[in-house]
Amino acid sequence: MSSPFSDHPLLPPSTMNAALDDALRALEAQGLKRALRQVQQRRAGTVLLGGDRVADFASNDYLGLASDPRVARAAHAVLQAEGTGAAAARLISGNHPIHEALEHTLARLKGCDYTLLFPSGYMVNVGAIPALADRGDVIYSDALNHASLIDGCRLSRATVRVFPHNDLDALERMLAAERSQFRRALIVVEGVFSMDGDYCPLDRLVPIARHHEAWTYVDDAHGTGVLGATGAGSLEHFGVSRDVDVVVGTLGKALGTAGAYVGGSQELVEFLVSRARSFIFTTGSPPAMAAATLEALRIAEVEGWRRDAVRDRARRLRRRLLAAGLQVTGPEDGHIIPLLIGDAVRTMATVADLRRRGFLVGGVRPPTVPAGTSRLRISMSAVHPVELVDALGATLIDVLRRV
Repeated sequence: MSSPFSDHPLLPPSTMNAALDDALRALEAQGLKRALRQVQQRRAGTVLLGGDRVADFASNDYLGLASDPRVARAAHAVLQAEGTGAAAARLISGNHPIHEALEHTLARLKGCDYTLLFPSGYMVNVGAIPALADRGDVIYSDALNHASLIDGCRLSRATVRVFPHNDLDALERMLAAERSQFRRALIVVEGVFSMDGDYCPLDRLVPIARHHEAWTYVDDAHGTGVLGATGAGSLEHFGVSRDVDVVVGTLGKALGTAGAYVGGSQELVEFLVSRARSFIFTTGSPPAMAAATLEALRIAEVEGWRRDAVRDRARRLRRRLLAAGLQVTGPEDGHIIPLLIGDAVRTMATVADLRRRGFLVGGVRPPTVPAGTSRLRISMSAVHPVELVDALGATLIDVLRRV
């Protein structure tokens, strides 16, 4: 049967581009339009941006490992031996011995029985959360959780309750009032909140969860490598490494590579291998990247000065900004320093001014943060020279007085 339009070759033009152009103009007017920029040649806390060498305070390269030549050499050796890709999902023919070696190493670091690799942190959260919670279950999610956690909760089909940020008293009241109405309860938080830089008090959270027979799910993407006596992350920092049911982390932040993992019991990992759709239906990560991560983990373990350095630099900058009367939040030595501006347009104007002065700083706007809380997100790295940190502090104070 022929199409009713087969005899009408001159169809009216699509209206999509015009509609999207209107939407883009509206975003630009609100200071919410985003654009890509080319960043390359990461070296000693600086990057090449638009042909200029600028100080990079916008990345998550907390330990300075993203450009470490030892990590690159480890990847190169396996790249030469094994090629560029895993070539299949890990359940088919893409499971390489080095994947499992990395999983065992991560399990030892995090203090859990097993871990399971995923291509990205986003894929962990949109795969693991829906596998663990379904209709008839309830998820309690912190109000400032990352978008991937929010999306994982939405995909789960469970009832989702949002509790005020880090307000564990409110969480406990919610559990006491309605926990008995649901089959399973899952509490989802971040170890270090990526936009505010503060920590979830996991030592308080775990007893509350146990009392109400709720499971704990901690995304430790920004804690791994930095917090804890050995850099194991937020769970080690709060002394609950064996007490959290599910821990998630990424490899592309402090470890400087790519990918992510979920960790917990043997039963948890076996269950996710069979039920996490974002693991089952995707190609395994390149073996060379697993090799790079193993080397990054080795360096992070033996070079503890990196953890000390990033905290020292964070403390130094935060004290200077506070002394100038600027509104910064988070722990004294927290490696993520949010500097509240409020208005999105003013925030991006500040980012542009800093860029002209040789500093790359992240500007965070809705929907990443709530309306009216746009901010600069300053990320510290162990490889930032102290002189560069001081120069940023002086420049920030001058720029914000002018804007």
